[in-house]
Amino acid sequence: MELTTDHLLLDHLHPGDADALYACRADPAVARFQGWRPASVAEARAFIDAQAEPAPGLWFQRAIRLRDGHALIGDLGVCLPATPGDSVEFGISLSPAHQGQGYAREALHALFHQGFEVLGWRRIHASVDPRNTACMALLQALGMRQEAHFRESLWLHGEWVDDVVFAILAREWQAV
Repeated sequence: MELTTDHLLLDHLHPGDADALYACRADPAVARFQGWRPASVAEARAFIDAQAEPAPGLWFQRAIRLRDGHALIGDLGVCLPATPGDSVEFGISLSPAHQGQGYAREALHALFHQGFEVLGWRRIHASVDPRNTACMALLQALGMRQEAHFRESLWLHGEWVDDVVFAILAREWQAV
């Protein structure tokens, strides 16, 4: 899945992205809300090397790049359901220098359009730490609704954290 928007290119992660991926994912402001944070550039490179083509039940990552210059500014993870018609899960990370500029919204809009209108997905959901208020606001702005709030349900980075689930159905996306 490669997508192009007005400002972004979403494509495969390449071995040459390891430094930028490490810099983004290891940044404390980003890592705080992510389950995976690489310990080194070598680990980021190994993560990239391990990426396979999208397959049901498995996560795959796509690079989020600026169209102008192709600089890596983040990544978008997608997990296709093992059972056709079940919900597709996603997660997104952007480097702090590129947050607050509409890039996450643009990337997710492209994902939702592709998923719902081209690939025929029925439902998309995401799991968010409720302390990540910017992400929660973004998901709501995209038309997603909060479906659950699980108290201290995940052990992440040495602490129990809450988990808030947002979702949107294809028919809801069409109404946005």
